[in-house]
Parts: sequence; C-alpha cells; structure tokens
Amino acid sequence: MRSITRKSLLYRSGVEYADFCINHVEGCAHGCRFPCYAMMMKKRTGVIKDYKDWIRPKIVSNALELLEREIPKYKNKIRYVHLCFSTDPFMYKYPEVADLTLKIIERLNKDNIRCTVLTKGIHPKKLTDIGKYGQNNEYGITLISLSKSFKRRLEPYSAPYGERIRALKHLHDKGLKTWVSIEPYPTPNLQKQNIWEVLNSVSFVDKIVFGKLNYNVKSNYGDNKEFYQKQADRVIDFCQRKGIEYHIKNGTEEKYNKKTEKIFRAALLPIYQE
Repeated sequence: MRSITRKSLLYRSGVEYADFCINHVEGCAHGCRFPCYAMMMKKRTGVIKDYKDWIRPKIVSNALELLEREIPKYKNKIRYVHLCFSTDPFMYKYPEVADLTLKIIERLNKDNIRCTVLTKGIHPKKLTDIGKYGQNNEYGITLISLSKSFKRRLEPYSAPYGERIRALKHLHDKGLKTWVSIEPYPTPNLQKQNIWEVLNSVSFVDKIVFGKLNYNVKSNYGDNKEFYQKQADRVIDFCQRKGIEYHIKNGTEEKYNKKTEKIFRAALLPIYQE
C-alpha cells in the first residue's frame, strides 16, 4: 500500500454533529460514485488527480507519531474524535488500514478520549476487547440501501450491506454502542426502495443520522423537498417508537432541529469501566 507523511492529524471538524476528527488515509478504495464529496474536494485542491488516483489510497505512515504530539495539545478541548470524514477507517479488504485504525482508537482511549467511528467496511471483532479499546466508543456503518444492484453501481468496492450489518450487530450484542448513517439517501429516480426496510434492518442500533443526497445532477428530483421531508418524518417516527436517538442533517427537512446536533455529545464517561 502506498504511503505519505503529514504535518498534522487531529483537527476540529465543521460537520454539524462532529467534534475533532482524524483522517489517517488519503483516498478511499470504496470508489463511491454519488459522487464522493471528499474526492471532489481533494481533486479541486489538487491533492489527487482523478477517480483512479483516489481509489488507490495512501496510508499516513507517521499517524501514531503525530498523535503522540497532538494528544497533549488538544486533550482538554476534545469531547470525542470521529474516524473518518474523508476516508474509511475500516476500508474493505485493506488490513493495513484496519490495523492502524485499531492502534489509533487504542491510543486515544488510553487518554480517555472517546471515538465515534463510521465505515462502509467491516468492524473487526477485536473491538469487543473493552480492556484494550474501552466500551464508550460508538461504532457506526453507512447504510443507504439494501439493494445489491445499487451497491454495484454507486458503492462498488465497499463491503456488502449484509456483512456490514452483521459485524455491527456483533458489537451491539457484546454491549457496545452502535449507530447508522443513512446518508446520502437516494431519491426514487436513483433507487426505488422502502426506507422502512432499511430502518428495520438496523433496529438494534442506539443512534441514527439521516441526510439527503447532494452533488449529483440526478438528485434534482422533482419532488425533492417533499420526498426528503416524508423520509425524515419516517426516520423520526421509527426512532421515537424504538427509543433510538436521531439527528436529521441540516437541509434534509423543512425545519431544522439544531438540538439533535448533540447526538454524540454524551456526558464524559470513562472509557474503561469496571
């Protein structure tokens, strides 16, 4: 796997429900074709050349060394660290990435820094070792469909949906906190489906984040606003009935509920509990 070095790693994210973030890989082999916002920005700023360059990821070889310097600097400012917004921490079929991610989580937890994790890959069973990784991290998957043909078209090299769900359910069954990002949710002209089926497949999770599809000309669906309002209402109804915390991303529904941005800002619990 290709590698790069960086001058810094931890940064404060501008994403509405996030705090600090880490992206310890440049690029992502999943090759999502929505298109991927992170890829668009990296291309615009000249970091990558094109799609082919993006799906040949480069690992940040000095990530752990940077953490050792930056944790003391930011420790008192961090509520939690998110992995990741512009790459995937458990990139499918990339064990080098997973190994580094596990080391990063372990290192952050050592200083009682909680992690939120989001992947289109597979969560390793090793995460259930709460003596090593702690039990107040929150592990999530992106799940916007259950259709195999949709995945082949728009998330071609990511983990199969069923595998993602089963790995997440395993963590849940072991007592860990789990969540799902249903974003970017496709409009019917891209994929006709029933959102209830997606929701029911992950009814065991603690939290759900829902958001619309942007940056795709095909997302200019005629009844876009009405469609996303209806889907958001269904997500809220489902979560309220199941006792699941939720956040609807800004711009997805007509009236934004800013209060739910705090979905991951739980009380500062110790990472390791007796």
